[in-house]
Amino acid sequence: MDLPALLAKIVDWLRAGYPHGVPDTDHLPLYALLSRRLSTEEVQQVVDTLVLDGRLPADKADAGAQVTRVTHDMPQESDLGRVRARLVSGGWPVDDSWPGPGAD
Repeated sequence: MDLPALLAKIVDWLRAGYPHGVPDTDHLPLYALLSRRLSTEEVQQVVDTLVLDGRLPADKADAGAQVTRVTHDMPQESDLGRVRARLVSGGWPVDDSWPGPGAD
């Protein structure tokens, strides 16, 4: 099976750095290093879909479900934070307690 180019590079990097396998003490740091982050385009796609679908105010569940649809992976808190920030910067409500732009 052929690996996508990015995944092949990651596997090659791991093999070079750990020719005898990854020791238990390095698992968590490696997971943190290799964790998925949404690209700017993916964040925009999530935001656009939430807006088009009328799922505003958008709560964590709405944003998380859309991130999962776009990436086929569970969202990380950092990804949800970037989606939330993009919505707020565009003047969109992100939960029921946020009054929206122009509120007194």
